Amino acid sequence: MTINQQDLATLQSTSNTINNDSIEKKSVGENVSQTVNNSAETDIIEEELSEKELPEEDSVDITHLRTPIKVDLSPVYNFLGARTTQAWVDAAIENLPIIIQDHANCEKKAAGTAMNLIFRYEFSYDLQRKLAQLIREEMLHYEQVLGIMNERGQEWKYLSAGRYAKGMLKHKRTYEPAAMVDVLIIGAFIEARSCERFAALAEVIDDERLAKYYRYLLKSESRHFEDYLALAQSLSDENIDERVAFFKEVEAELISSPDAELRFHSGTPA
Repeated sequence: MTINQQDLATLQSTSNTINNDSIEKKSVGENVSQTVNNSAETDIIEEELSEKELPEEDSVDITHLRTPIKVDLSPVYNFLGARTTQAWVDAAIENLPIIIQDHANCEKKAAGTAMNLIFRYEFSYDLQRKLAQLIREEMLHYEQVLGIMNERGQEWKYLSAGRYAKGMLKHKRTYEPAAMVDVLIIGAFIEARSCERFAALAEVIDDERLAKYYRYLLKSESRHFEDYLALAQSLSDENIDERVAFFKEVEAELISSPDAELRFHSGTPA
């Protein structure tokens, strides 16, 4: 969350009020009360300065991001049907440039998909609002990953799409609103898997800045999957649990089975 001009003005006004109050009390000579008040005022000022100096959460430069907060990932783990294998983690660490660029591709594709949906499904206010928020976040993440690639001196190379998303989309129903419900459920699994893999990589990666960035992403990614599910249910007159369970099995198979290509959402390296 960024500090806007109104917040900054409020902080400055509060600080000025405190300083003026301090000067007035010194002139009266209330030493005992002044000592207590100065201590309290110092605490307030330090808190305000701390708030002012907090890095921006929506900065393109990852060095300006806030220290990641601890995120409870148990809902993500419970939602997914399988955990990432150690073989994938090992292969990803050995081939970080591929993982980083494919991550950028994923953010760009997520934003593009949401943009297509926002034009196609204009009847739902909640859906439009959530998709608009998602587009902003995904494009910010895309720009951040581009910055990481630039810092590492990594050039953009052709990288074909993996089997993951296609492997789920081929099971999408073809009539509305069922098709949209399935797309949102698939989106939930993609976001949850992204979150799970960011956490897995952050635990073992040697690049501390990259590890910190992956931990920073956990907050938004863990929220996105639940947003997708809520939207899917809001568009369906029937309970979506059966479809969620179906795609849970499909997604788990894609993640656990041998995969000839290494990608951010690929299966176990063949």
